[in-house]
Amino acid sequence: MRRGFFSSACAWMAVGLVLAASARAVAAPGADYPIRPVPFTAVQIADGFWTPRLETNRAVTVRHDFDKCETTGRIANFAVAGGLAKGEFQGLFGFNDSDVYKVIEGASYSLRLRPDAGLETYVDDVVAKIAAAQEDDGYLYTAGTIPTLAQKPTCCVSRPRWSDIAMGHELYNLGHLYEAAAAYYQATGKRTLLDVALKSANLLTQVFGPGRRLDPPGHEEVEIGLVKLYRATGERKYLDQARFFLDQRGNAAGHTLYGAYQQDHLPVLEQKKAVGHAVRAGYMYSAMADVGALGGDEAYVRALGGLWDDVVSRKLYLTGGIGARRDGEAFGDDYELPNLSAYAETCAAIANAMWNHRMFLLHGDAKYVDVLERIVYNGVLSGVSLDGERFFYPNPLASDGERTFNMGQRGRSPWFDCSCCPTNVVRFLPSIAGYVYAQRERDVYVNLFVAGRGDLSLDGLALGIRQETRYPWDGKVRIALEPGRPAEFGLHVRVPGWAQGRPVPSDLYRYAEAGTESFSLAVNGAPAKPEIARGFAVLRRTWRAGDVVELSLPMPVHRVRSHEKVAADSGRVALERGPLVYCAEAVDNGGRALNLVLPDDAPLSAAQRPDLLGGVTVVTGRALALQASEDGRSVVTREQDFLAVPYHVWAHRGDGEMAVWLPRRVKLDFAVP
Repeated sequence: MRRGFFSSACAWMAVGLVLAASARAVAAPGADYPIRPVPFTAVQIADGFWTPRLETNRAVTVRHDFDKCETTGRIANFAVAGGLAKGEFQGLFGFNDSDVYKVIEGASYSLRLRPDAGLETYVDDVVAKIAAAQEDDGYLYTAGTIPTLAQKPTCCVSRPRWSDIAMGHELYNLGHLYEAAAAYYQATGKRTLLDVALKSANLLTQVFGPGRRLDPPGHEEVEIGLVKLYRATGERKYLDQARFFLDQRGNAAGHTLYGAYQQDHLPVLEQKKAVGHAVRAGYMYSAMADVGALGGDEAYVRALGGLWDDVVSRKLYLTGGIGARRDGEAFGDDYELPNLSAYAETCAAIANAMWNHRMFLLHGDAKYVDVLERIVYNGVLSGVSLDGERFFYPNPLASDGERTFNMGQRGRSPWFDCSCCPTNVVRFLPSIAGYVYAQRERDVYVNLFVAGRGDLSLDGLALGIRQETRYPWDGKVRIALEPGRPAEFGLHVRVPGWAQGRPVPSDLYRYAEAGTESFSLAVNGAPAKPEIARGFAVLRRTWRAGDVVELSLPMPVHRVRSHEKVAADSGRVALERGPLVYCAEAVDNGGRALNLVLPDDAPLSAAQRPDLLGGVTVVTGRALALQASEDGRSVVTREQDFLAVPYHVWAHRGDGEMAVWLPRRVKLDFAVP
């Protein structure tokens, strides 16, 4: 295949994870985010909570996902399209190509963190199939290139090319190709997949644009990928193409509008409410942040502020999930947050995390990291099992143990016909390291509390930061600083909203108790009372090697109540400790969970259980259990032991009832489910 090319000034540029550039990358010219994340390649995680999950992702989930892509024909489709094998297109969906790209992206991040010759050789073979499948002009879409289909697709196939931009997912697939290509080049220095991506993107700039096709993609994602190619090459046309696609949304002069489901009912700068398909929306908001930052467009940034307020104030689950409705995988109305039927797709949680990270990089406010943390520890991690081989597509906040809510399953599944979630998890988890630290000129931000080390450069000053902590089980964090020489800079240590009496940065949820606990900070053993600015404790001084900052975050068990307009949570209470949301499972509570009542005066305490679910902290106490009387005419209550586990580890011990929100009192008309 003909290789693409870089300009001489950008020949060795590479793309860092999410937004950050790797050590050998050169920053794209022009504007950028005012705050830069410290790239994941400069952060080493050695953490009791995260290290096992990341190693499982690397050693198990990457290979599991590749195996499923093999057995379902997703990889074979590229070989057939490229003339390397005979056959028909396999699969129900035209977006199956994207699953392969996402696993390559996840494998790339894993290779960058830990070399694996066998995995790299395997990925090279897959990349060769992808390159063969690309048509001479750069078009790449196996469902369109392969002449015959093995079975009638359920949806989302565009044949002939570009015939169904609204639903065909050609452009969605390419967005994930571009992200994978940038990641694999960064990990290995090999250009084959990057050349494929550039050839494809060059075709897009010839087909779509002013005076050409004006229809935007039906599923946002290509915009994010185009921005990554801009970062990799410095070629402005890729950023301009991303902006073009965004600006065509809601533009009835260029195409027949798709409607609110695809965020194509109004121009993006006029959208005030989060509507439609939640994953599409999260990707669009992330792309708007990228284009606003790199294009220096404040209008995009202002529009995002209103959309963020709408989500966090009216449409955010306690777990950080978004998208209340199964129908359309979509946002509901204001305060429409059902529990048993909650959708809260894993992909939507990931998109929400990406968006909130970008909002922090734009504004430097810890409230965005508070939401990010809530998503990651609850809404994302629940989507993958501890063994790394089973997945949730939706993430409800209650289960009756009978409904097959997970695409026909009661519990996690090893794969789905539409497997966007398993392949999104595998690429997102290695990104955690890239969220821990950030910097802005002479200011360093400690966003997440994860044991390990980060290495930064502040205007030429080499700075090492080492964290020691048992977070999220314990609120003690020790931060050791290792500057190359004594130097003045600001250290911004996030004080989580939950440690200041606020579960979320809105009135959507609140703690029932006022609380007397308060966080504390010490520098070299001496108590410190720093300024709290935008949710960060700001310590500005001359730092020397060996200086230590100690943060103590008390972790009582909090009772959470929702806004009165959230009908599903009326009269109910949820439990949190630190950043973790808890739930009651039947297996721990006498075989039931939906019949439990947790009175306001019921005593609760936290206890470590190293023997349970890989080692967790549980919440224990006493609760009321309801059951129908023998004649069925009344409800009988009895007091019993109560135990709640972190939400992200539920459904590991068989199918059964689960509840995050529990009634606070027994009502006369209470019916035992």
